[in-house]
Amino acid sequence: MIEKHIVLEDIDPVVFYGVSNGHLQMIRSLYPKLRVVARDNVIRVLGDEEQMAAFEETVETIRRHVLKFNALSDEEILEIVKGGQLKSVPEDVVVYSMSGRPIKPRSENQQRLIQAYNENDMVFAVGPAGTGKTYLSIALAVKALKEKTAKKIILSRPAVEAGEKLGFLPGDMKDKIDPYLQPLYDALEDMLPQVKLQDMMEKHIIQIAPLAFMRGRTLNDAVVILDEAQNTTPAQIRMFLTRMGWNTKMIITGDMTQIDLPRSQKSGLIEALHILNNVEGIGVVNLTQKDIVRHKLVTRIVNAYENYDKEHDRSDREEAEKQ
Repeated sequence: MIEKHIVLEDIDPVVFYGVSNGHLQMIRSLYPKLRVVARDNVIRVLGDEEQMAAFEETVETIRRHVLKFNALSDEEILEIVKGGQLKSVPEDVVVYSMSGRPIKPRSENQQRLIQAYNENDMVFAVGPAGTGKTYLSIALAVKALKEKTAKKIILSRPAVEAGEKLGFLPGDMKDKIDPYLQPLYDALEDMLPQVKLQDMMEKHIIQIAPLAFMRGRTLNDAVVILDEAQNTTPAQIRMFLTRMGWNTKMIITGDMTQIDLPRSQKSGLIEALHILNNVEGIGVVNLTQKDIVRHKLVTRIVNAYENYDKEHDRSDREEAEKQ
């Protein structure tokens, strides 16, 4: 008899073991000559050497399946044990969420964003709220990490005050900054197991930081995302774009209708798009109200505000002409 310990890396062990350890019990029943005990993400196996080899191969295949799909069924376990052909990830799916939901482009422009990412090292994704700019960008970064085409993910946002003063928020600097970065945490938590995400952040494989923390760095072997870039100054975005190192891809997202900078301050995103418009290796994708994938009311709200802004601008011009 021999004993081995198998570590379930990169996946949520809860998905592997199943509800009330249902999957684990099924696997045990398929290998009656082995004693299988699981604790956290470690499986301890004791028993027949010949069955042990087959068990290890089965566990590794199931682990890879869960890594891809974040889901597992009894039928899929039986198919794996029998050595059958497992389903492959459809071409239009970027990654799967923690609930097993496929994350894929839901509009023509979202598909263009994925294509631009594949064809360029730097991509600007510009559009109104709810068009999936940030979420899809993070999905592309998670896919690169899973496929080992990137060694780390770096996510950043400018900490620009939108109606509240940082100094009045409770806590230390991290507590004050974290609310600005919460949407990035939310997207990552939807795509990666909580324990694994925490481990990756502690090891700096995934880094989330305010834009100011980027100064002086060279970012290699990474997917780097700058979110809410409309709130950067020209100097800030120039500093960020020149952090790009070897084997790195950058995605810059922004919404021109939500600039929170002082009226006297020019948006760095607007200037960057003008300057870099025809630079080879840089893709630009413009998303519109048709790409909004949130509640249907979001589209109506965006349209209403856009109409209001147009009317307000026209009134200002007419008033200026009278003077």
